[in-house]
Amino acid sequence: MTTANLPLVTDELELLAGLVPLQGADIVELGCGAAALARALLRRFAGSRVTGLEVDERQHAKNLAAPAEGLLFLAAGAQAIPLPDGRFDLALMLKSLHHVPRPLMAQALAEAARVLKPGGHLYVSEPVYAGTLNDIIKLYNDEREVRDAAQAALDQALQGSHWEQAADIRFETPMHFADFTSFEQKMMRPTFVDHAIDDALLAQVRAAFMPHMGAQGADFVRAMHVRLLRKRG
Repeated sequence: MTTANLPLVTDELELLAGLVPLQGADIVELGCGAAALARALLRRFAGSRVTGLEVDERQHAKNLAAPAEGLLFLAAGAQAIPLPDGRFDLALMLKSLHHVPRPLMAQALAEAARVLKPGGHLYVSEPVYAGTLNDIIKLYNDEREVRDAAQAALDQALQGSHWEQAADIRFETPMHFADFTSFEQKMMRPTFVDHAIDDALLAQVRAAFMPHMGAQGADFVRAMHVRLLRKRG
């Protein structure tokens, strides 16, 4: 069940495809991680191209070891995109804007505008600081301030001359974990940051997680906030 009367979205690529044309699009993903959505997009929309930027050296090495047609990986951050002006139809930031250092968020959004064609779109999907899953995560990684800062940076960017907002959408997405070990590996120990998890903190998080375990694992919904910006011109 959902927790906030929001629509349930099981495939965010479908949501994206309903907002912007993807067939044959030239796309840049800023903070691509493992590029799961990008890989699915390229399978579904032949002729599209995705350039994925990632600052995590270990994840970047994994990406290079798993190439795909139409997918190019670069080691770079959103605040300094090593690509020419006006190249892309679409820029994606999927749960990545709040990971940009706060003093550089405005610069990252300006860089996204620079590399987009006039009329191009920036799709920003950010987790909402609310819900049962967030209550567990904040025990070891409280992101209230950085998530607020990401939304404030978008608000400020919309006051400038680069952007107009094309859509503002909230939804929930399901998240499943087979057991606590899978939660620990995926959510607590990412390659790009060390949450300094000692035995006591691990036990505290496990105690909060385990009441949600059932015979098939633990199921949550995560509230998300999508803002679609269009480059003026």
